[in-house]
Amino acid sequence: QVQLEESGGGLVQAGGSLGLSCTASGRTDSLHYMAWIRQAPGKEREFVAAINWNAGGTGYADSVKGRFTISRDRTGTTVYLQMISLKPEDTATYYCAASRWSSKSWSTIQYDYWGEGTQVTVSS
Repeated sequence: QVQLEESGGGLVQAGGSLGLSCTASGRTDSLHYMAWIRQAPGKEREFVAAINWNAGGTGYADSVKGRFTISRDRTGTTVYLQMISLKPEDTATYYCAASRWSSKSWSTIQYDYWGEGTQVTVSS
């Protein structure tokens, strides 16, 4: 089992920046990917960014490329999402997710573990 705990989030004006972090505990050696997924009110969950737990490769949704950066600390237990140039359409609950499985594409990763989510609100 893996436990995920997010922190960060909050309210920011459009054009501003915000950072999220997710700390993993438990059987982290079993993980293949960690990712950020978001869900806006009335919408389905949307892939935002992912990082390969071992190799460190990263992938992003087109909507956030160039604005969001996913990274991992050297201990390998915390994943970050740095967000700049935020837009009102980035407003959502952001979930940290982890997967034990490989995937052919970033957007089709199947997640085994989820955090409780943290709210990001971008005002116009």
